[in-house]
Amino acid sequence: MPEKENIDKVNTHEGQPASEAPSEQTSQSEVPAVPAGQPASSVPPQHIQEEAVNQKIGELGQQLAQVKDQFLRKAAEFENYKRRTENDFALFTKFAGENIITQLLPVLDDFNRSLKSWKETSKGSSGSENDPHYKGVELIYQKFIKILEAQGLKVMDVVGKEFDVNFHDALLQVLRSDVAPHTVVEEVEPGYTLFDKVIRHAKVIVSTADTAPTESKAAEKVKKE
Repeated sequence: MPEKENIDKVNTHEGQPASEAPSEQTSQSEVPAVPAGQPASSVPPQHIQEEAVNQKIGELGQQLAQVKDQFLRKAAEFENYKRRTENDFALFTKFAGENIITQLLPVLDDFNRSLKSWKETSKGSSGSENDPHYKGVELIYQKFIKILEAQGLKVMDVVGKEFDVNFHDALLQVLRSDVAPHTVVEEVEPGYTLFDKVIRHAKVIVSTADTAPTESKAAEKVKKE
């Protein structure tokens, strides 16, 4: 009887359907198949990853260079703006009193004319040097001119100088043989500069040479003889 039981077990095992096969066969059949033409691994090769990283580094380097260039340009523009603003402010403060000083110049001229007239009318008498009124006006004038000079005002020295349109305004030309042509021989109204800027041209009389032709002079001399 035991032998019959063993035979039955063997027959039963051989007669099992494919779905009831041993677990070892089932585990092998469950492994998915790789489609034809597809690499076994989905991870890209190592050199492809390196190229992608190098390309990204290059792009970032270019962006960094552009940002650096823009920063340097903005810094230079700001420095130029700062320097220009400082220069404009310095010029503004330097010539801030130009308007009021220009308006005070006629008063300064009145002082000059008054003192000059006082000196001329005092000739032949005791003189203006001993006149207390004249000395008082002169003292006020000196204080006034010192205040203006402290603000940058300077009187032009023109008599005896060569005529220059940048500083002089010629009112008249006179024939003078004792000085060179185009020389300032008389000052009618003084000129002033504020620091290095001309705020009023000096009104002057300029010398000129005799422009008559030499032949005319010779003929005139023969006629006189």
